Amino acid sequence: MRNEISHSGRKTMAITPIPGDRPWLRHYPDTVRRDFAPDPTTMTALMTRAFDRYADTVHIEYYGTSYTYADMRAQVARVASALRARGIGKGDCVALHLPNCPWHPIFFFGVLAAGAAVTHLSPLDAHHELSHKLRDSGAKLAVTLTTPELGSHFAPLLASGETPPLVMCPDQVSAMGRVCPVLEGAMSVADFLSGHDGAAYDPVPVTPEDTALLQYTGGTTGVPKAAVLSHANLSAAVLIYAEAAKDDPGSDPGKSALLYAPMFHIMGLTAGLLKRTHEGGTLHVRLRYDAETAVREIEEKRIASFGGVPTTWIALLQIPDIDRRDLSSLEYVGSGGAPLPVEVYNRVKQLTGLKLRGGWGMTETSPAGTNVPRTMPDEKLGTIGIPLPGIDMKIVDVDDASRTLGPNETGEMVIKGPNVLRAYWKKPEETRAAFHDGWFLTGDVGYMDDDGYFYLVDRKKDMILSGGFNVYPLMIENAVHQHPDVSEAIAIGVPDDYRGESAKVFVRLNRGAKPFTLDALQGFLADKLGRHEVPRHLEFRDELPHTPVGKPDRKALKQQEAAPAES
Repeated sequence: MRNEISHSGRKTMAITPIPGDRPWLRHYPDTVRRDFAPDPTTMTALMTRAFDRYADTVHIEYYGTSYTYADMRAQVARVASALRARGIGKGDCVALHLPNCPWHPIFFFGVLAAGAAVTHLSPLDAHHELSHKLRDSGAKLAVTLTTPELGSHFAPLLASGETPPLVMCPDQVSAMGRVCPVLEGAMSVADFLSGHDGAAYDPVPVTPEDTALLQYTGGTTGVPKAAVLSHANLSAAVLIYAEAAKDDPGSDPGKSALLYAPMFHIMGLTAGLLKRTHEGGTLHVRLRYDAETAVREIEEKRIASFGGVPTTWIALLQIPDIDRRDLSSLEYVGSGGAPLPVEVYNRVKQLTGLKLRGGWGMTETSPAGTNVPRTMPDEKLGTIGIPLPGIDMKIVDVDDASRTLGPNETGEMVIKGPNVLRAYWKKPEETRAAFHDGWFLTGDVGYMDDDGYFYLVDRKKDMILSGGFNVYPLMIENAVHQHPDVSEAIAIGVPDDYRGESAKVFVRLNRGAKPFTLDALQGFLADKLGRHEVPRHLEFRDELPHTPVGKPDRKALKQQEAAPAES
């Protein structure tokens, strides 16, 4: 797609015409290769290169404790040596039940250096979810904190013999001054690492096709299943994100990012920890989000990159003196996971001079998919962006994946690229059903406009069937978010004797705003939604439920709605 030609010692770019089926390529900056294809490699190779190249740079800072890349390399070597001493290596899996703290990258990279694979357990997993994931993954070791909010989840598992050997790590921040002992039947991390101080950094050789991560999907329908992500998948995603960020100054070596996104989630892991490690960045890792603290850290630490979900920004904008705070160090701001109110986008742009950016991805895509470019016109607010370099996407008929749809036609988004999973763990039938002619069927419904920008309409499984029409909750939520008094909205389908289902919208109001009637809302939405899409029910809430990674939790609202009917 692109050729380099030298003129008087300078390089310019001769770009071939953009194919009609990939109009998004014209929006790539000149620094990004339109024919980009990452070379197959391993995460071990990428992390070794970063440890060597950026040895003296601060890698992780955690509430005043800092680790340079050289420090991290030494810690990783200790963990890898301890794992090998216990016979854990290629073909084995280690479960990490860790929040955002230094133990996560230390063990994540340490497990990979030992040649084994990681599986993540969410700190918010219920007992039965932990039990299922440990049993299903076949984990040979589990790692958690001594902090009761985490470690106590393992007490019944230890008693019933449902957990492999358990290593428990101290964390003063989450302990908050409490004495947090190691559970009976578990071992302390000090004992686990004893005798491995000064171990040589000597990673076990692996191939790009070896498994690096078993990452469980959210399990919103049925039992959680694990995406098998190889070293090639994860490294491709890292290199894809890095290629797309070539024109982002916040991605330069040594630049700092404030990381609240959980590293046990695929987005926080890949786009946060792994990408910035590859780029030689400094990550200020934080356990929990507080808007005032975040702004103070941006000011004091001159943070270059900061992102979150819409509620992250809504809380930040409600700080009384936010107009007078110094946000000038920011070079990248992002938002994802839920619809972004127009007022929030405009206000952040006014305060920082930056456009709130984001994108789309899935556990199954490691999670690289689309990205909102810096050059996005304001009128395209609501887009999930354009496919990242090295990734191909298209829209197909929801009922016939062999039929490709044209611009502005709504259907299922499908994706192809080196970052896409190879299989679901121990689920060959689901693996086969997830692909059509080499394309991964995302289950997300959307469309591509004439300029190559993609828009997410909704998940197929969240679709509301109302009077014979397909109604998508995300379309309703995007429309309701335009109301000046609405801070947040979540729409679900509820039973309707006449229509089968109808839409109900739950609303959290802006501070000081007064509730409005359903009739008033329907009038506001009359020119924004079709008649079949307009909500038939309205409920105001002081708080709305979210998943552990900050996405609107429609499942929780559906369960709450169903409970009175069942009783």
